[in-house]
Amino acid sequence: MEITANAAQIVAVNQPVLFTETAIPGNCSMIHREGSGLVGLRGLPNGQCRARFLVEFGANIAVPTDETVGPVSLAIAINGEPVATS
Repeated sequence: MEITANAAQIVAVNQPVLFTETAIPGNCSMIHREGSGLVGLRGLPNGQCRARFLVEFGANIAVPTDETVGPVSLAIAINGEPVATS
């Protein structure tokens, strides 16, 4: 699955980046509603609950005009908890 958001967004602290387009649809193991920042990933049913996913994220980050440059960080989160290695 490939989801994108080409329009500029102002993202508040602890809020998700919203993905507005599904460039390449996934399968039944990947759930995303366009306009949402959440993606559900699940394993197979019937006792085969194992699944491995590779998640990549790329972005251009800018500071709004007339604001002070400060630290910027983004993270991939699982159930709202940031993944430390992201």
